[in-house]
Amino acid sequence: MSSKTSPESPLPIRTVLQMVGGWIGKLGTVWVEGQITDLSARGGTVFLTLRDPVANVSARVTAPRGVYEAAVPRPADGARVVVHVKPDFWVNRGSFAFTALEIRPVGVGELLARLERLRQLLAAEGLFNADRKRRLPFLPGTIGLICGRDSAAERDVLENARRRWPAVRFKVEEVAVQGPYAVGEVTEALTKLDADREVEVIVVARGGGSLEDLLPFSDESLVRAVAACRTPVVSAIGHEQDSPLLDLVADVRASTPTDAAKKVVPDVGEQLTLVRQLRDRGRRMMGGWLDREMSWLTSVRSRPSLADPVRELERRAEQVDALRERTRRSLTGSLDRAADSLSHLRAQLVALSPAATLERGYAIVQRPGGEVVRRAKDVAAGDTLTIRLTDDRLTVRAEGEPARPRKARKKPEPAGESLLDEPDS
Repeated sequence: MSSKTSPESPLPIRTVLQMVGGWIGKLGTVWVEGQITDLSARGGTVFLTLRDPVANVSARVTAPRGVYEAAVPRPADGARVVVHVKPDFWVNRGSFAFTALEIRPVGVGELLARLERLRQLLAAEGLFNADRKRRLPFLPGTIGLICGRDSAAERDVLENARRRWPAVRFKVEEVAVQGPYAVGEVTEALTKLDADREVEVIVVARGGGSLEDLLPFSDESLVRAVAACRTPVVSAIGHEQDSPLLDLVADVRASTPTDAAKKVVPDVGEQLTLVRQLRDRGRRMMGGWLDREMSWLTSVRSRPSLADPVRELERRAEQVDALRERTRRSLTGSLDRAADSLSHLRAQLVALSPAATLERGYAIVQRPGGEVVRRAKDVAAGDTLTIRLTDDRLTVRAEGEPARPRKARKKPEPAGESLLDEPDS
């Protein structure tokens, strides 16, 4: 159509609205789900607004009174319904609305089934994992509280928290905690408190109620908003048996608003008792340690080395003198034994020395090369020999045949007798 229009040749508004009505009419009838708000009746027609439970989207619905009254139970403001509708577009007013052909309230069983499917979806995304939950501060300076206007939940949290710790401070955001506007107002308050740097923990509190009353706290958009908070969130919705999805995504779940106050704020009396117990325990431990150290110090001071240091030095000096004397005696004895051993070795060496043999009158016959002659038959006539005596040596020449060996005499030869006859000259 845009190619057939221009500023010079525009379409009349009636034509455009007729075209829009034709497109909408092609949609036919559809089943839609939503939450009823702004319910009113005039004559034979019931007017209501059908709001999307997740997004901030709504549409007007008109229903014949017979269609509305045929729904059992009869829907009221805040009820979740499934409606068979036909889209209508009024060309004369340029307005759009649905015409209800059938209205079916959503039962508790169906609501529970839908909540279970949503729980499984969010769990699969990891929004309920324990590792993403944060610990609460021990003593928060400022606590953010989201609750209903003038509600019992607000009084329970404030009174119990101030009874436990009188100096605690709160920033309270009062919102709608049920009905069609609850999700939007709770989400807005949560975003506001999360952006406040003074707020260290946020408590979302509401008293008990029916499943339909607590449905806003299982809304997907609110659950995702809590998961995205940087500030720890405490869920205190309903009673112990109530379990909206907000309990699963919050960092801490409290069974009641009173329990939330106990979890968020420490009890000053309990803390003072704990401080006293720790102080007493520390005093006992320190006293025991000091007693042990004093006993050790007394034992050390009673030792001889500290009781009479001079006597200990004298005893050590006596030990040094005794060791020195013992060393001197040991060294002297070792030197004496070494001198005796040396004298004995010298005597053996002198006794075994060839010079001692020569002194007893023997002579050593050697060839010019220094070789010792041991047998007469090894000497030929004319060989030059050297006869070594005690203090001199003689050079001789062998003559004649070597003498035959004699039989051994019983008496030894007299000292000084040569083994070879010395030549006459």
